[in-house]
Amino acid sequence: MSADKVFHSRSQGIPSEGVKDQYADGKAARIWKKYIGDSNQRTQNYKDFLSGLLRRHNCVRVLDAACGTGIDSMMLVDEGFKVVSVDASDKMLKHALKARWEKRKDPRYDEWVIEEASWETLPRDINSFLPGAKFDAVICLGNSFAHLLDEYEDQRTQRMCLENFAKVLKPGGLLFIDHRNYDAMIDSGATPGHSIYYNSKYPVDIKTSVLVVRGKPELVALDYCIDATANGEISERSEFRLCYYPHKLDKFTAMLDEAFGNKAKHSIYADFKDLDQVKEPAYYIHVMEKPLD
Repeated sequence: MSADKVFHSRSQGIPSEGVKDQYADGKAARIWKKYIGDSNQRTQNYKDFLSGLLRRHNCVRVLDAACGTGIDSMMLVDEGFKVVSVDASDKMLKHALKARWEKRKDPRYDEWVIEEASWETLPRDINSFLPGAKFDAVICLGNSFAHLLDEYEDQRTQRMCLENFAKVLKPGGLLFIDHRNYDAMIDSGATPGHSIYYNSKYPVDIKTSVLVVRGKPELVALDYCIDATANGEISERSEFRLCYYPHKLDKFTAMLDEAFGNKAKHSIYADFKDLDQVKEPAYYIHVMEKPLD
């Protein structure tokens, strides 16, 4: 039995086909933009971690494979990288396109490419608007990949998408991909409260639900309650649900290695620090370096 048959996995207004676009009602996308803020509200640790590794590996052209409202893409454009941004959610992309328009007087934004694309068909989608393009780095951060649920119960789609990330990388290129600490969430039933990405000014409450099917955790639902009424644009507190596949660290590590033919250099960080420095991290960040041959 699929998770959707026994668990209401979407907020009202989000369509049944919307696992790939859980922001499809528009309101969720708008509130999410308030929650994550702008590029200036990204934590300094995150900026330093990402930009530092990109520069040390001489990365120039970066694909933001889950750009959402464009916050990370703008941060990278401001840092001097050439950025191509894609997302499956047209509602989220509208915010990114608006942000690019507002920056139209800044010449750095003239080369910022924003297009709709699916992870499942990523090489083909990119080739449709940038024929033959390969990237020095691909980023899929902010727990984005976990939005892709396990429809067939064997993770075949997730594996294919990871392979697609590897395909659009140049030899020697880097993949940055993360997931929440689902091991801890499954054990405790709670989401670690600190955020390594956002310096949000709005009060946020997150309720955590873990769906277990035949003894196996199949889905984690996070109910966000965000009070963004102070700015005057939103008249009431907003509640919406986003659902995630609970990637366990060991299994996700193995899937990533397989996606790169077990030949890539694989580094794992805990909240942007070495693994042994954080007792119970909120996020695990994987950095894959594609082999040269």
